[in-house]
Amino acid sequence: MIDTNVSIGPWPFRKLEGTDLARLTARLQRNGITQAWTGSLEGLFDRDVAGVNERLATACRQTAPGLLVPFGTVNPVLPAWQEDLRRCAEIHQFHGIRLHPGFHGYDLGLPAFEQLLKESAERGLIVQLVATMEDERTQHPVFQVPSVNLTPLAALVKQHPSLRLVVLNAFRKLSLEEAGKLAAAGQVWFDIAMLEGVDRLGALASKVSPQRILLGSHAPLFYVESAVLKLQETTLPTQIIELIRQTNAQELTRFPTAN
Repeated sequence: MIDTNVSIGPWPFRKLEGTDLARLTARLQRNGITQAWTGSLEGLFDRDVAGVNERLATACRQTAPGLLVPFGTVNPVLPAWQEDLRRCAEIHQFHGIRLHPGFHGYDLGLPAFEQLLKESAERGLIVQLVATMEDERTQHPVFQVPSVNLTPLAALVKQHPSLRLVVLNAFRKLSLEEAGKLAAAGQVWFDIAMLEGVDRLGALASKVSPQRILLGSHAPLFYVESAVLKLQETTLPTQIIELIRQTNAQELTRFPTAN
């Protein structure tokens, strides 16, 4: 299985396995994860993005090469974001980048955000956009980060047809009908970490092509087991489950443009 939504590093609000890579990787492997697309929790808070990405690349390479696949941080609010993007593509040779508009303090109408999407697509990078990190009800009372307003995304995706966009943790706010409309606008995928309810995976597959759904656990903030159980309890046929387990992610990384 390919988990497209894993993070490493410290989380200031509670102790997580992400700071103990041996425990985190053991848990991933124990649950059948053979590849984990991995971002850095440091990237949400540290303005030295180049340093964050260097540490991420080193940690993934030294801890579990082949298992932890790094996705770099880029913050378009910072003046050196284009250099950070260049380093992600040329120096580290990441498959993609992970964006945190909520924590970095910008909305999706920011001109630099659209430029970032454009340049990422030109470089063949997958863009992961994190809609939210935690349920608002569990956030620290003096550190509230609302879910990202995803409304502008459909128009942006239409304007950049070669962009490959993965929306992580979308379903705290995004309805399944809205997800279907967004997926129809271009090359957009969704992970299932925050997809809750009885066989909601089947409901999502009825609104979004099964080829646009990815396994994602949001570990270590969420339990890996929760995402795996969603694949076990669904009534979807085996061939569709296999797409979600790994095939869709494999195809997404294999081709600069996906069908």
